[in-house]
Parts: sequence; C-alpha cells; structure tokens
Amino acid sequence: MSDARFEDGSPHGPNAPLRLMAQDAGDVPALSALIQDAVFTGGDVTFVPARRRFAVLLTRLRWEDALLAQRDARPYERVKSLLVIENITALRRAGFDPKDSAAVQSLLAISYGARDELGGTLTLTLAGGGAIAMDVETIDITLRDVTRPHRAIAQVLPDHGA
Repeated sequence: MSDARFEDGSPHGPNAPLRLMAQDAGDVPALSALIQDAVFTGGDVTFVPARRRFAVLLTRLRWEDALLAQRDARPYERVKSLLVIENITALRRAGFDPKDSAAVQSLLAISYGARDELGGTLTLTLAGGGAIAMDVETIDITLRDVTRPHRAIAQVLPDHGA
C-alpha cells in the first residue's frame, strides 16, 4: 500500500488539506474536534509577544477521515498542521515546558471562556494535566494542513471513554 496523499491538485473534496478559521466562540468546538489527539513537542511551539501570536506545528490525527478509513479497511492518517492564535494579551503554562523539545505533548482540546465583551481565555488542554492558557482580545485562530497526510503509526483510534 502506498502512503496516503492529498488528491493531486484538488483544493476540494474529502482529501483536500484543511484551511479553517475560528473567529467566535461558536467556531471553537469544531476546531477542537479536529485537533483532538494531535501531538507536538516544545520545539514545535512559538510565542512572539511583540506580535501577540502563538503558533504550534501539530501532527494531527485526521478525524475527518477516520470513518472512511475504517470503512475501507485502510490505515488511519495523520498530517502536519499549523495552529496559529492571534491577539494574545497574556500567556500562561502549567505542566508544559516549551524548552523540553523531547517530551511529546498530546492535545486533548481547545476551549474558550468569555471574560467580558473585550475578550476571554483560550485554553489548550494537554494530556497528563498540562495546559496553555491565552488571554485574547478577540478569537482569531487558523488551522492549516501544511503537509500531505501520512499513515499513522498507531492503528488504533484514541479512546477517551465517551
């Protein structure tokens, strides 16, 4: 079996790379579902306070393809994706050291809690109790696949007991 790939030259369809934006609280749960179980290391994370930007290069499980992979009895896929969060006024970390480029982190969810009409807090919840919280003026998140999909090493979908 050859490695998984995006449809040649097709910007649309089930195998097209994701290019999504979240601009309000209602957009965040859909984005969270797509990045659940993505993995990254401290070396994949960049925070630029002067630009008020946080970016992380994720290796994302292609949840949008999982049912088709099961149906077609083919391997699950992962893809490198860039998650960028803008308009950050403060960033806090717990249980995560961005200088540790060897420790693999698993992203469980991204959530938003409104503070007032001037913003709120986006929280990346990590497996093992870690979290990255970002105070933002407005929700401005982009998720963009930056490589072709590849076969996932583990061929069992994560089970969160749902």
